[in-house]
Amino acid sequence: MKLLIIFIYLITTNFSYALEKPDLKNLVLIESPKTYEEVIFKDINQKNVNLADFNGKLVILNFWATWCAPCKEEMPSLDNLQSNSKLSNLRIFPINIGQEDISKAEFFFKELDIKNLKIYFDAPITLAKKFSLRGVPTTILFNKQGKEFARIIGSIDFKNEEFINWLKTYN
Repeated sequence: MKLLIIFIYLITTNFSYALEKPDLKNLVLIESPKTYEEVIFKDINQKNVNLADFNGKLVILNFWATWCAPCKEEMPSLDNLQSNSKLSNLRIFPINIGQEDISKAEFFFKELDIKNLKIYFDAPITLAKKFSLRGVPTTILFNKQGKEFARIIGSIDFKNEEFINWLKTYN
């Protein structure tokens, strides 16, 4: 009987941990979700987009550049994540920080056949500084209250089922 109880305990604790954090070494959870003032970036028409307008949604900001090989590798799976039916409350903003002109970013999306995402820009690189980015790609996850609760430093496969099931708990 003791072995059965121990076995059940081990299974449930491991299972609950798996739901808390997927096994991705470059995923960093923020213990106390962080709020930022004035998270504003530009759309392709140079209009401001304010993160505060998306409270109530699970939001991902993905910082990338056209010259970044890992960005190119992960962008199709990020595009796929935006259309995942398990994540109906998710909004993804891929933000180019490469200081390139719009045509390069458009060619990058066309070349990778990106259909579900739009291009955004951090033209004066204010967000890169605000979030203390160390490189690209970097992905920042915001909960429905607009607070950063996790960060992915480097690239991942956004089609990873363990990641999707974990992310679903924030949807």
